[in-house]
Amino acid sequence: MPQEIYIIDDDDSSIIIFRELFKEDVDYKFISVKTAQIDIALKNIPALIVINEDAIDRNVVELCRQIRKDEDNTITPLIVVSSNDSKEHRIKILQEQVEYFIKKPVDEQYLYYTVKNLNRLLSINRRISPLTGLPGNVQIHAELKKRLSSKEDFSVLYFDLDNFKSYNDVYGFLKGDQIIKYTADTIVKCVHENVEDNTFVGHVGGDDLVAIIPGTDCDELCQTILANFDSKLKSFFTDDDVEKGYIEVANRKGIIEQFPLTSLSIGVVIAYAGRFHNILEIGEVGAQVKHVAKSVMGSSYAIDKRKRV
Repeated sequence: MPQEIYIIDDDDSSIIIFRELFKEDVDYKFISVKTAQIDIALKNIPALIVINEDAIDRNVVELCRQIRKDEDNTITPLIVVSSNDSKEHRIKILQEQVEYFIKKPVDEQYLYYTVKNLNRLLSINRRISPLTGLPGNVQIHAELKKRLSSKEDFSVLYFDLDNFKSYNDVYGFLKGDQIIKYTADTIVKCVHENVEDNTFVGHVGGDDLVAIIPGTDCDELCQTILANFDSKLKSFFTDDDVEKGYIEVANRKGIIEQFPLTSLSIGVVIAYAGRFHNILEIGEVGAQVKHVAKSVMGSSYAIDKRKRV
């Protein structure tokens, strides 16, 4: 699906240039937006917004401010192209959280690669979890494939929070996000402090995380992660819930049910060289061993060390 880029000008002078520059790039769709239409246009979320200051009838600073105040476009990248290149003017624009200021006359190749590279950076950043700052599934899969192709022993640690839905039901999603962030930070800290190099930590999504480390010795690392996780977990609960040791949640029928406090389960897959042919096989075993870990009350881990599946 092509990325939509809004070109804001009131005389259509810029849209022609962009469409010509990118005529060979089917991944981009340029849409001309008049300043009078900006409120309607901002109901959508474009990949990028380019403002031709010389071709609009509004104050560019006010226009940038309006775009940034729009709830859906607070992080949409902005480029301002202008013939007014005074330092004071540029600073005023950049203070409105505008990513790039390009002065005229514009070198077309410079403009082309600025747009291309900014979109490439955005594409990469979209693969990063905004909550944990960790790489997502695309990088996780790439890392697993790289390890398989190296034909060396490595270990994959799958992390999952127990009774997390119940926690969200009682404490809300914002507090739930805090526990996920705490879990990710704990994993990263312990992995980096206990494994010398060649490590990887990713965020699959929700409360599922993964770590990939060289070698097959995981017991001490798992124990360290769980001990660190449990050490500060109680701070996410009220004193009453900590004292009880459980939280109470009403089910769909209105009946109150009791759930243990949130804990962390780790399912570990030892990927001996030649054991797996693809990453799907690793994922299947990972789901099995994580289920074993989750069957134990409290924070726990289980390791699958089979030579062959």
